[in-house]
Amino acid sequence: MLVLSRKKNESIIINNDIKIVVVEIRGDKVRLGVEAPREVPVHRREVYDAIQKSLESGDTAVES
Repeated sequence: MLVLSRKKNESIIINNDIKIVVVEIRGDKVRLGVEAPREVPVHRREVYDAIQKSLESGDTAVES
């Protein structure tokens, strides 16, 4: 895993078209902004896990 240090308003670029920005740091919480093409799904981990679990069980009610 690559670990990077960033300050507020600093960013990282992934694959030339995804930008992650540190929007706010408050205590032990960091708010991130994500700029990505519409065709690139972006989810919080718990949402991603729920989608994967739903897909594995054959449930089509959960949208990605």
